Amino acid sequence: MEDEKSFSDICGGRVVLRRRYYSPYCREFGLSSARLSLRSLTAVTCAVWLAAYGLFTLCENSMILSAAIFITIIGLLGYLHFVKIDQETLLIIDSLGIQMTSSYASGKESTTFIEMDKVKDVIINEAIYMKVIYYLCILLKDPGKPHEISQVVPVFQSAKPRLDCLIEVYRSCQEILAHQKATSASP
Repeated sequence: MEDEKSFSDICGGRVVLRRRYYSPYCREFGLSSARLSLRSLTAVTCAVWLAAYGLFTLCENSMILSAAIFITIIGLLGYLHFVKIDQETLLIIDSLGIQMTSSYASGKESTTFIEMDKVKDVIINEAIYMKVIYYLCILLKDPGKPHEISQVVPVFQSAKPRLDCLIEVYRSCQEILAHQKATSASP
């Protein structure tokens, strides 16, 4: 089963939560943010090229125009490949683990997998970032001290959805974690 629902991010922009239920104990949550705006891309490109043209008229050196074009293209490619994330996905499987995938605008994907026996809990945490914001994170067990936390792994770092979206993902994760704890506790 698959469904989509729109939410807002912390800046008021639109994010879309796509939920897929493969089985009662295997769910995937994809959070898509706004695509690259053609208006902002055009504005930045025009600003760089106008500045380069102004320098060209002062210096009468054509290398300035060539450098501006080159810097703009390299900057755009770097932004698309390393910065702009179009979609973040969280896949949670009861007996296996949690997989987080970030899909960049260039098509590059970055995937992190956490085994379920390393997961202590999934929580919604709050932080102060000019205002109070909420974020979903995975608490990892300390291998030497299983009742303590060794690491906090934030989820959906790029999209930054608001609390109402995080609550939906949190509840589903808690259902799966509760089932996993119940099955691992019984012989």
